[in-house]
Amino acid sequence: MIMKSKIWIVTQREFATRVKKKSFIIMTLLMPFLMSALMFLPLLLSLIESSDKKTVAVVDQTGLYQAEFKSNDKYLFVPTEKMTPQMRSDSTDVAAVLLITADLSEKPGSAALYSQEEIPSDLSDLVNSTLTDVVQRQKFAKYNIPELDAIIDDVQTPVEVEKIRWTDEGERQSMSDFLSGVGMLLTFVIYMFVMAYGAMVLQSVSEEKSNRIVELMVSSVKPFQLMMGKIIGIGLVGVFQVLIWAVIIASVMAIGGTMTGVAMFGSGDMTAMQGADMDAGMKIFAIISQLPLLEIISLFVLYFVGGYLLYASILAALGASVNDQQDTGQMMMPVMIVMVFAFYVGFYSSMNPDGPMAFWCSFVPFTSPIVMMVRIPFGVPLYQEIISVALLYATAIALTYLGSRIYRIGILMYGKKPSFKEIFKWLKF
Repeated sequence: MIMKSKIWIVTQREFATRVKKKSFIIMTLLMPFLMSALMFLPLLLSLIESSDKKTVAVVDQTGLYQAEFKSNDKYLFVPTEKMTPQMRSDSTDVAAVLLITADLSEKPGSAALYSQEEIPSDLSDLVNSTLTDVVQRQKFAKYNIPELDAIIDDVQTPVEVEKIRWTDEGERQSMSDFLSGVGMLLTFVIYMFVMAYGAMVLQSVSEEKSNRIVELMVSSVKPFQLMMGKIIGIGLVGVFQVLIWAVIIASVMAIGGTMTGVAMFGSGDMTAMQGADMDAGMKIFAIISQLPLLEIISLFVLYFVGGYLLYASILAALGASVNDQQDTGQMMMPVMIVMVFAFYVGFYSSMNPDGPMAFWCSFVPFTSPIVMMVRIPFGVPLYQEIISVALLYATAIALTYLGSRIYRIGILMYGKKPSFKEIFKWLKF
């Protein structure tokens, strides 16, 4: 009881000290607006279009292609007899000149776009697609096939194959890239949380050690109690901050969705959604309704806590074994490499969630919190989930125990940077 109470005291101290900092308050309030801005600004900027059309002069010396270029909201295609010196000057009103010198079906390299400035990719794509269609029709016409246009339209009808998998109960379940998005979102949250707040544990331990504050603290609490209280306290700070961010981001996106007319979280006037948008929305809703939400949320919490505990215990031990804050970056690097590797494994596992790499990394404790969250939306057998979680927590508890043995000796050692051989000896003390 006494040990638990002291751990709780340290936890309260870490939590209260950090949430009262100005930097915590500012970042907690500012970050959601920055994240919301990253979501909404590209959308708003995409809606802003110049009211002035750019003139594109079409110099077609063959007379075969200039009629195929139709003006749109951005570009005005103007047939021109020849390229003039005025078009090359800085004062020209012509944004670009398309010069076609020969039949492209026979000489494909006889067309070029000229401009004073960098040619926009959408203009070059429009020109290329238009000329490609015309040249294809020219080549087909040489075969003298009756009703060729109708045949081409019929042949080019797209076919989209629906992806369906059987569940363990033998039921049909639609598969979609949306499932990969759900898994990657959960993976990203765990990765960022462990990376950010695990590094905070390392920094906190090294700061207290360098300032000699820890000498006073260990006179009233044991090193293990101090380490666990610090890990739990900083973890609660992270959870508290993430919850605030979630509430603020949800509110901002709901308000922004109302102002921009973009429905968020299923809100908005469904009657305004027509055609493909309605079909896409209904498909996503159907996919969400088929997801094992209780399983996803439960395992997310387990991997969230287990992954943080595993990495935080390692970083706490590393922080106690260094004497200078500058050394913390070097000690942090191997852990960061492992986490980045796990993130990339999770990213590529979203493309093949049942592949051998995704399967085996789901059981490795250092990668399972990230990789398994990608696989769960697609359906993972229960025995694999149980084995993965058991291995994660067994490893986390073992590393916490070993980390506490390093922590209790390294936290009071100064003046000498210990070697890995010495750190290994600490485990035997």
